[in-house]
Parts: sequence; C-alpha cells; structure tokens
Amino acid sequence: MAIENILMPQLGESVTEGTIEKWLVKPGDVVAKYDSLAEVNTDKVTAEVPSSFAGTIKELVAQEGETLDVGAIVCVIETEGGSSSEEQVEAAPAKAEPANEMPAEGSQKPASSLKREKGAAAGRFSPAVLRLAQDNGIDLSLVDGSGREGRITRKDLLAIIESGNIPTAPQEAPVQQTVTQSPAAQAAPAPVSTPAQPAAAKQAEVPVSAGDIEIPVTGIRRAIANNMLRSKHEAPHAWTMIEVDVTNLVSYRDSLKIDFKQKEGFNLTYFAFFVKAVSQALKEFPMMNSMWAGDKIIQKKDINISIAVATEDALYVPVIKNADEKTIKGIGREVQELAGKVRSGKLKSDEMQGGTFTVNNTGSFGSIQSMGIINYPQAAILQVESIVKRPVIMDGGMIAARDMVNLCLSLDHRVLDGLVAGRFLARVKEILENVTPENTSIY
Repeated sequence: MAIENILMPQLGESVTEGTIEKWLVKPGDVVAKYDSLAEVNTDKVTAEVPSSFAGTIKELVAQEGETLDVGAIVCVIETEGGSSSEEQVEAAPAKAEPANEMPAEGSQKPASSLKREKGAAAGRFSPAVLRLAQDNGIDLSLVDGSGREGRITRKDLLAIIESGNIPTAPQEAPVQQTVTQSPAAQAAPAPVSTPAQPAAAKQAEVPVSAGDIEIPVTGIRRAIANNMLRSKHEAPHAWTMIEVDVTNLVSYRDSLKIDFKQKEGFNLTYFAFFVKAVSQALKEFPMMNSMWAGDKIIQKKDINISIAVATEDALYVPVIKNADEKTIKGIGREVQELAGKVRSGKLKSDEMQGGTFTVNNTGSFGSIQSMGIINYPQAAILQVESIVKRPVIMDGGMIAARDMVNLCLSLDHRVLDGLVAGRFLARVKEILENVTPENTSIY
C-alpha cells in the first residue's frame, strides 16, 4: 500500500488558490484514475478536481468552503503498491526582524509588534490575500487565519469585509529623540507625513422583514462580484456608442437561415456576423487587443473573443480562440457549442482562459443601449444591442424603414484613447454595413 496526496490544481492563468465548494467522494470510497473528487471554485472558473490515482479515499484534508493555495493537499488516497509520496508540510519560517527595528536590550516589544510577529509566523500571504487586504485597508498582522497552520485565506478576509469590522493597526506614539542638526538641516522644512489609507466603509445594515428571502452568496456569484469590483476599481472606464445600419446583413442572413439550419443542424445567428466583424477589425487595430500590465501594455498576438453566457444564477465567459481565422459558420458553431456546455455544466476551465476582447450579446434581452463593465484584465468590451427597425432619413432626404443596431464600447482609458477606439468602431460599422451575398461568405 502507498499513500498519495491530491493537490489543489492551478485552474487558470494567475490563479493562486481555490475553494472546495463540494466534495463528490467520502473516506472509504474507491475511485479510479481521473474520477472527479470535488468541485472547486476560483475567481475565474468552477471546475471539478480529478483523481491522479486509482485507490481508496483515506482522508479529506480540506473542508467544504475552505480556501487553499494552489499546490496544497486537499485529500489523501491509499493506492496499491509503489512508494508513499506523503510528505510533511512545514510552516514557512517567519522573517527575521530587521536590525533597525530591534528593540533596545532589556526593553519590551509593543503588543502590536508581538501580534504582527504572530501573523507573520502563520506563513507567507498569497497574492489574492495581499490584494484584498490592500484594497480594503486590512492589517494582516491583526487577522487570525483559518487555513492550514494558521495561514490567512481569501475566505477569512471576505468574512471580515462582509462584517464591516476592518482591523487596522493602532497608531503608536512616536519615540522622542534628541538629534543634533546642521544649520542647513535646521533651515529645511520638516517632512510631511503621509496619512494612512482609510479603512473600507462599513457595510450597510440591511433590515430583514417578515416575508423577505435571504439568498446565500454562492462561490461563483462572489467571484463575479469580486472581478467586477476589481475592474471598476482599477480600470478608468470610458464609453462610446455608434449606430449601424444592418439592413443588408438582416436580409442576407434571413435568406440563408432555413437552408443553413437544414444543412448544418444549427441556427445561423446575427451574433456570428458581429463576432466575425469585430475579429476582423481587431486584426486591423491591434491596440484594441491589448491589456494593462502595470509598467507596460501587452498587445496580444492571438485574437480570442470572450462571449458572455448567462445561466439562472451566474454568468460565464467562454472564449472563441483565434476568431479571426474562423468563418462565420465556424464562429456560429462554436458559439452554440460553448453556450451548450455552459448550460449543461460541462464547460472546461481551459475554455474560459486566454480571452483578449469581449463581445456581449445584450440585444438578446431586448436592450438597445448599455455600458458594459470591462472583463478584467482586457482593455475593452463591446455590447451588441437589439436590431430595431425604425425610420431613417436616407441620402436625398427620403425616409425609409431600416434595421438599426447600437454598438456600445467600454474601454480602459489607461490603454486606449478615443482616437483608436473611434476608428475601430468605424471599421466595424463599415464591415457590417457592407455585408452582401457578393462580398460576404459564411463558409
């Protein structure tokens, strides 16, 4: 017999931790290799963790609702034969205190310093924990962790933020020192201290009356909320909208839809035409296919279009990879397949990774104008609104009924300026208004 550990996998780019949403096995269960063991939620995706071995479940190390770092042990499996891979996990050593912060011999450290040492001894902090703490003004040295060996997890900080009781370090009285200064130093103005960042505002108390329904926040709903908050908090949004006459596109698609459905087995939608037009324009305006990376902007080579697919209680954003290389038919088929996987719960984590630009079909809900929140860390999102037939003044002053659609673009103003965004939208408009049987092939 041998003991094997199942570790928390990395379910996507930049993912540093995951939360066990639900165990699908229990101690004593016999599992085959690749059998699903648990449902795990991250800030990007919900996925199932497969077994790397065949054997018997010996112990579930992590509890449902517990957040663990990538690489942490989640459960233990007993297998036939081989050598044991069980290893002792040691806590990360606390950092030595810098020499210039050591107290004088015989003096006592302040209580706050002791508390900080205790927090540091619990181990290093994950990037997600540090980001949450920084965004909400939380002093991590004053937080008791619930993770393995006292480590602070993202779940601990979310609970603190929800409670509104943000722990901040007390202001310690400065040590009075006598310093002999040179005349030049005495003449210089005293340095101005920078005020500490204010703690996050206390969450509003919502009264609950008889008949009200309290709905627990699921892991995926919390992940959506955190990503939207981060996008609005970090990316300075700007918006612009353009009106497009798609009368020719509507006529062309309607002339093909019946034969197309009989031949291909799925519907030819307007949305496929819009995604194709956007991918073509992105190739001509590559700056729109960029991301902010702190001290640089990354202009992505591949054009991978994220599309929003809603379920009853969540929103998923699967990705059409290399959309510029696909035909309208190919895009339409992939949109249908990805949407089907979302609604049947079969979408894989890698099918939600690598998006560089988002196109959202808000028109499917009857919307005619909206301002989308950028899908972080992308630089823009385009909302395709409802196609509406209305009177339009044509050249020569004639009034005609035309099929019109609004395209609403949200952009990250750190990456994109109005000039490139305007030219990009104008090019999308030009492509869509010139869809005809002569110059547009769906194959």
